[in-house]
Amino acid sequence: MATEQAAQRSLEERLLADTQAAMRSGDVARRDILRMMRAAVHNEEVARRGKLDDAAVVEVLRRELKKREEALLLFQQGKRDDLVAKARNEIEIISSYLPSQLGPEEVERIVREVAQELGATDQRQMGQVMKAVMPRLKGLADGKLVNETVRRVLANKG
Repeated sequence: MATEQAAQRSLEERLLADTQAAMRSGDVARRDILRMMRAAVHNEEVARRGKLDDAAVVEVLRRELKKREEALLLFQQGKRDDLVAKARNEIEIISSYLPSQLGPEEVERIVREVAQELGATDQRQMGQVMKAVMPRLKGLADGKLVNETVRRVLANKG
């Protein structure tokens, strides 16, 4: 029964419940990142002037994740081990709220299917393939990975 209720809760409700749990347990780092995530969602709701559905919340969390990943690279380059550990922790927490990403093999399989459906055979048709494949992979794969995969698949066909 409890797992059914958890599955029916929106992502935003889950963030609130987990924030409260982190506060009760004294997990300051987790509490802070969850508050930041909720603030980002709230700011987006204010900007859009309405409540966000789970897909929009996932979009906001992906943006926050990308910021942390970029910061992580900078911290590593600056040899700031303290900030590297903090950024990794934040990335781990944010990632736990996002749907799992498809692997490169699965992305390539979908790109090949779309290219075959469209009859795409060379690089000049990359725009068509990207336009058709992105809605299928939205939220399931990184756009950069999809772009690289489409380029590679079409280069091998031409």
